[in-house]
Amino acid sequence: MPQTLFSDPDDIANGLPVKEILPQLRAVLAAEPTAERPASAIVVAPPGAGKTTSIPPVLAASAWRGESGRIIMLEPRRLAARAAAQRIASLMGEEAGGFVGYRTRIDSAVSARTRIEVLTEGLFLRRLLGDPMLEDVACVILDEVHERSLEADLALAFCLDLQRTLRPDLRLVAMSATAETERLASLMNAPVLTSEGRMFALEVHHAKKDIPTLRDIAPATAAGIRQALAETTGDILAFLPGTGEIRRTAQLLDGISATVLPLHGELHPAEQARVLRPADNGERRVILATSIAETSLTVPGVRVVVDCGYRRAPRFDAGAGLSRLDTLRISRAAARQRAGRAGREAPGTAYCLWSASTQRAMPQHDRPEILEADLADYVLATALWADTVGTSEPLPLPDQPPGSAVAAARELLEQLGALDQAGHITPLGKRMAQLGTHPRLAAMLLAARTGEEAAMAADLAALLEERDPLRPRHTAHGKPPITPPADIGLRLDLIAGEDHPDADRAALSRIRLAAKRFRSRLNVPQHLPAQGNPAALLAAGFPDRIALCRGEPGSYRLANGSNARLRRDDGLSPHRLLAVAGLHLRTAAEIRLAAPLDLNDLPPTLLARTQEQVETTLDPVSGNILARRRTRIGCLVLKDRTEKVKPEEAAALLLVHVRDNLENALNWTEAVKQLQARVALARSVHTTPESAGSTQEEEPAWPDFSSPALAQTVADWLAPYMEGRNSVAAMKELDVHTLLRNLLTYTQYQWLERELPTHLPFPGGRAEVDYTQPVPVASARAQVFYGTEQTPLLAGGRIPLRLALLSPAGRPQAITADLGGFWQGGWADMRRDMRGRYPRHDWPENPALAPAKPRTRPS
Repeated sequence: MPQTLFSDPDDIANGLPVKEILPQLRAVLAAEPTAERPASAIVVAPPGAGKTTSIPPVLAASAWRGESGRIIMLEPRRLAARAAAQRIASLMGEEAGGFVGYRTRIDSAVSARTRIEVLTEGLFLRRLLGDPMLEDVACVILDEVHERSLEADLALAFCLDLQRTLRPDLRLVAMSATAETERLASLMNAPVLTSEGRMFALEVHHAKKDIPTLRDIAPATAAGIRQALAETTGDILAFLPGTGEIRRTAQLLDGISATVLPLHGELHPAEQARVLRPADNGERRVILATSIAETSLTVPGVRVVVDCGYRRAPRFDAGAGLSRLDTLRISRAAARQRAGRAGREAPGTAYCLWSASTQRAMPQHDRPEILEADLADYVLATALWADTVGTSEPLPLPDQPPGSAVAAARELLEQLGALDQAGHITPLGKRMAQLGTHPRLAAMLLAARTGEEAAMAADLAALLEERDPLRPRHTAHGKPPITPPADIGLRLDLIAGEDHPDADRAALSRIRLAAKRFRSRLNVPQHLPAQGNPAALLAAGFPDRIALCRGEPGSYRLANGSNARLRRDDGLSPHRLLAVAGLHLRTAAEIRLAAPLDLNDLPPTLLARTQEQVETTLDPVSGNILARRRTRIGCLVLKDRTEKVKPEEAAALLLVHVRDNLENALNWTEAVKQLQARVALARSVHTTPESAGSTQEEEPAWPDFSSPALAQTVADWLAPYMEGRNSVAAMKELDVHTLLRNLLTYTQYQWLERELPTHLPFPGGRAEVDYTQPVPVASARAQVFYGTEQTPLLAGGRIPLRLALLSPAGRPQAITADLGGFWQGGWADMRRDMRGRYPRHDWPENPALAPAKPRTRPS
């Protein structure tokens, strides 16, 4: 018989109900395993029966274990693993770390002597994938399998697959607190051994009404605790969904005549151990716990349970590609488990804060996690298992996962480089699986290129694996709490030692410990400073969550096609591109953790999986012709690289641009507009019957300089001048007036200058003619027209002309088509007005006869 600390290990089970089934269990596991009857058993015993503390030592004394074979027991939670190992060790007369040890993600106590090892399910999976033969393991005990965690289902499936292929001698024991094990018995091909257990009398009270809303959980639980304090004796164990409700309930219990203690997975091990010890001062205790206290451990002194009836569980949205923690109604099985905590040591009382009618409507069991959770870990683990063991048969799972969630997980793992397109694990995927963390975090850790970057990646992984150390700031008067800034750099500063008034020091302590573990896995010295670009590392692990601003500050589009938002007053909202690590799903996805991302800082692992396209376009902002090599991830264009553009491609794009934006694309000066109008008048003159028979008919037809006609023929008159031009700005440099004038023949241009000149001479100077008016107008100061008796003629009198007489300040005072008539009529009124305002100027009574005087100074 293998050496243990007891001559008769059954002594540990003395007085415990589970002792009655130990002979049957020994017999089942001692039988020679066969394909028809593997060495497996299912133990069903209610809480308090002693299965967790009694069965491992009994199996450790079995002959089939040999001298070096280990008994591995899996627990769903760190607290349960630590407490179970310490309890077994104490019953065997020693401290944990000797014959009995434990391992969790944050601490361990094992040695070369250890033969009973209690592990969390996640750590066991990591060991199993690294050593699929489990050569030093004689038996695996899966405790609390009824909880149906994803890791427990996968551990059971791998062990069954190993047992039926490579290790038929491996013993398997599944332990459950529920009697509904028909499916499990069929899956394991194992007998069910049932212990009736020992439960003291339990009085259950249901509330008359349900808790109205989730916001009322803390007040309702506090009221239930106060009622229990008044009506019962003994310690009270209250179940709440999460740490937020625990904190709020504790605040509402301020001043009660009992010690209020929290109990949850984030609590420091020393604080957890304090709760699991009997009160040393005799004072009554109120323990506010999450579902961590449902199974696998006994809280001493508890005689009363107050249960709000809710739990928090991860739920995966395959469409959004995100997991979220939802607050859900518990099942009837979980309600029985929780209430049973009050009757483990003595008669107890349970206060269920829901009505009897709600009790009848509650589901019988909680839904297995494999049907609801993110399956990235599951898909990576199964791919590695298939590659290592060489099996292609379906895994023996109690429930098969949803196809949509598996497809989403495979797509993510392909983006991370863990799987190829055929679904086979890659060398990078194998390295990711060895790190024993979520594939996203593993990809981020392996993206580090230097020791300093690896140190930063370790900090980031620890931060993302734990809870945010910056908690929402609670405000007065019932207002919603203020969400902390999303910048992940603030958290990295906290990890490095900086202080912040809203920092959760307990969370920081856990994060720093986790960062040390990640550094050890990466072989990074603990003293090495964390340096590098956190956004580039986050992008390697969260390629589907790269976020591009949609235009409005705080509104982003993710690479996976979904939308996310950031508070407009958040310091990250001005940034165009973010690497997002934390999202919270409400009515929309809210960005909670992110870092500003530079397009040039994408990690090589991500660049290798991006798509590139070359597009030649006219940039509407800069006006340049660009050939862009665009880097795309998902639906986002993350990076543009300009390439050299061929001259003919630039010319074609610019001509199209000019055609569509003629007057804005070119330098359309006033002189050009006047030339257009003069040529339009010339065309009208030379197409009239009076022009027939003139020498002009021997000349080519006058061109059409109207904007629509020029736009339509832009390739004809503008293409010869496109050489070397590759931007809108270069087009603005063209002298359009000269280009259009060159389209006229010499004779046409001479006629235009003679018959429709830009300026007309008068005795007192020149008057500029505006041909864009319905009737051309020549404008000048009134003194310019002195000595002129009649209005000049245009085009031999075929085109009318009006004269605009301006004041010395350049403001129009009169417009006339008959200058001689104006001198005789309207001039008197204008003269009278102008003499009063401009007495220093000459205002003759009859300007037609007055000699014009040259202007000597500006007026």
